[in-house]
Amino acid sequence: MFTRADLEAREAALLSPFARRSSEARRAVPEAPSETRTAYQKDRDRVLHTKAFRRLEAKTQVFLNAPALGDHYRTRLTHTLEVQQVARSVALSLGLNETLAETVALAHDLGHPPFGHAGERLLDSLMRGHGETFDHNSQARRIVTLLEERSGEQPGLNLTLDTLDGLNKHGRAALPPTQRQPSLEAQVVDAADALAYTAHDLDDGLRSGLLHPEDLLELPLWRELQERSGVTSQRPSSADLRTLQRELLGWLIGDLTRSSDAAIAASGVASPDAVQAHAHRLVTYSPALRGHLRGAGDFLRERLYRHWQVEREVYQAEQVLTELFGAFLTRPALLPPRPRSRVGRDGLPRAICDHLAGMTDRYALATHAALRG
Repeated sequence: MFTRADLEAREAALLSPFARRSSEARRAVPEAPSETRTAYQKDRDRVLHTKAFRRLEAKTQVFLNAPALGDHYRTRLTHTLEVQQVARSVALSLGLNETLAETVALAHDLGHPPFGHAGERLLDSLMRGHGETFDHNSQARRIVTLLEERSGEQPGLNLTLDTLDGLNKHGRAALPPTQRQPSLEAQVVDAADALAYTAHDLDDGLRSGLLHPEDLLELPLWRELQERSGVTSQRPSSADLRTLQRELLGWLIGDLTRSSDAAIAASGVASPDAVQAHAHRLVTYSPALRGHLRGAGDFLRERLYRHWQVEREVYQAEQVLTELFGAFLTRPALLPPRPRSRVGRDGLPRAICDHLAGMTDRYALATHAALRG
């Protein structure tokens, strides 16, 4: 049987010098270590067992999570698991702490509200009307430090400071000079997130029929992918599309791993602190692939995320959240007991925002329908 000490010794022997080690992890509130799990394993398990994590199953990635739309589109949960898989694979190849990368990946989208980025923009707009803001990164930290509880003694999950730092830095590609860079493990999660949503949103767009294979021919990424895979048909079959998806993931992961390894070696960093003091992020793609991914991102924004059928869902989401926010603000007694109990501490708008952000798509739609009678 491997003990925690055995696992920490294996980390010391196998991990790169610039990887974070669980034996050095600290928590805001000290606690007794586990006999069999490292500190990052405990973090991962705490995230997995939260209600916020389970609710990701019924939150939008691109398409509204509703039975009428089918079961095979990605949700926020399946996206999270895909990010976890990529992050863990890349971290292992680079000699990083794969459990820390896995934990940050699993927690990185906990703060997403219903209806995807449309819901995030709408809640931010509503909160700005009350002198506050909303974004899913800050909300993820709020969930793990305050809203989720693992005991009655203190709020939050008491995660390690390394995991919390990874959540703080997630999504902030350009940091002010006075701020430290994320750990390499957190940088891997950011890159894995961009990789996953690019590859898989293209797949969902094709599956939905809102994108067509011939549309993708304008993308250098897609044209090179066809050359690499040998699938050059302008009307690829379902089997061809699966081949293209598999080849795309392998290409992106391989490029990210090799380019990051070269950047880390060229930087001369020899410790986690040196990574965080470095002027630039070190987990990166090759220049050519970075250009391809920017082009794919622009294409997805214009041709998928702003497609009229997606915009119709966005409009519905905005109406639902706006009316729910207004109803709870006008009549706080409509709030369930738990969010209502936080009004005195956090103020009514923030308590409402936390409640709405925690909803799944289906629960938000059902609550809205019930209040409208």
